[in-house]
Amino acid sequence: QLQLVESGGGLVQPGGSLRLSCAASGLTLDMYTVGWFRQAPGKEREGVSSISSSDGRTYYTDSVKGRFTISRDNAKNTVYLQMNSLKPEDTAVYYCNANSGVTYWGQGTQVTVSS
Repeated sequence: QLQLVESGGGLVQPGGSLRLSCAASGLTLDMYTVGWFRQAPGKEREGVSSISSSDGRTYYTDSVKGRFTISRDNAKNTVYLQMNSLKPEDTAVYYCNANSGVTYWGQGTQVTVSS
């Protein structure tokens, strides 16, 4: 069964850190460009970060540059999003997406940044 499973979300205070994981089964993630997206209540889903399958090139939306880091662990078939210096505006459901012509989505994990 092909699936992506996100984990690592939770409640954190402003300035704190979380590491999200996107674990794959039934597909080999290093063959896919993997992206992290987020959707806050009442807002459209936005792209946060991605890592290319071909050369490992990374992308970050401006609002997270310098705070978030995307990485792969091919042995674990997992992509991570390390999130530091979290802000209340980072609160959202975070989804991972694997794309290689065909696109797969995970179910999402909630991140809440609040004091």
